[in-house]
Amino acid sequence: MPNSLRAAVIGVGSMGANHARVFARMPTTTLVAIADIDPHLRERVSRTYKANAYSDYREMIAQEKLDVVSVALPTNLHNQAAHDTMAAGIHSFVEKPLAESVASGRAMIDAAERYDVVLGVGHIERYNPAVIALKQRLDSDQLGRIYQIHARRIGPFPPRIQDVGVVFDLATHELNIMEYLTGSGIRSISAEVKRTLQNEHEDLVSGILRFDDDIVGVLDINWLTPTKIRQLSILGERGMFLINYLTQELWFYENRSAQDRWEGLATVSVSEGSVTKYELERVEPLRAELEAFVDAALNGYNGLVDGEEGVRAVYLAEQLLRASSERRVISLPPYVPIPSLQKDPVGYGTAR
Repeated sequence: MPNSLRAAVIGVGSMGANHARVFARMPTTTLVAIADIDPHLRERVSRTYKANAYSDYREMIAQEKLDVVSVALPTNLHNQAAHDTMAAGIHSFVEKPLAESVASGRAMIDAAERYDVVLGVGHIERYNPAVIALKQRLDSDQLGRIYQIHARRIGPFPPRIQDVGVVFDLATHELNIMEYLTGSGIRSISAEVKRTLQNEHEDLVSGILRFDDDIVGVLDINWLTPTKIRQLSILGERGMFLINYLTQELWFYENRSAQDRWEGLATVSVSEGSVTKYELERVEPLRAELEAFVDAALNGYNGLVDGEEGVRAVYLAEQLLRASSERRVISLPPYVPIPSLQKDPVGYGTAR
């Protein structure tokens, strides 16, 4: 396979246009084509990046010799488009959520195995420098025993999302990140959802999760808040980590008592200690994940978020909706998250 791969994008709306931009600017790819049913989007993106334009992606696959492709269509169209690209021997990257159902996601995994191609999934926050640095610090036991992980992903309703609600569109981010950071599988789920702006799909979900090692997870996700907040905190024995996904910042709030306690102390209190902000090199997560995808296509699996993780997030989203619908706690079978082999582009960073 050549070092510069011939790339294409299927669906060049808000997210797909960014995929086209990244492929056009990466040294390891050449954007040769895009496909979209919207003539205005098709014309604008193809003209900007001097790529061939198609109204039907199947014609594009037949006409162009492609190595890699991004699928950025509505969720219910992912399976067919990905199957068509993989059947043509093209390494395929599918935007999150991978599928509208576990069955559909598993069909994509089966196709990737059958046609011997890479299947990547767009869990973009896994390539956020703050998330990568936090994972390293948790793995080095800086926090000690973890008590709770709390995710807030809230903001205004995005009119472009019409095929799924917040559980599939937003909660899948956090469900994947929570199992990745803790290295523990979710064993039970309870949830409440609310439909306010739409009749068909939920625009708010509040969830309580319990992990295999007794960590408590909290989900606070909606499309109703008039400001965009993307934060995750992890509370543990020695303090609390806080990340801001949007600004790519990582903070550590120390529990001073956990540092000062002595062996004969009967009880351990919590008191405010120092606050540390880690210096991280900011990167564009989309570019980082597409670079990982292209590297996997060239050199083999490298920790890329793959179909198995994508299906796991879809499964957990289904269970969130089920817990809300049945108004009960849903117990899940044991699950061992796949260890991440992802390369670290940022490292720990330095404190200031």
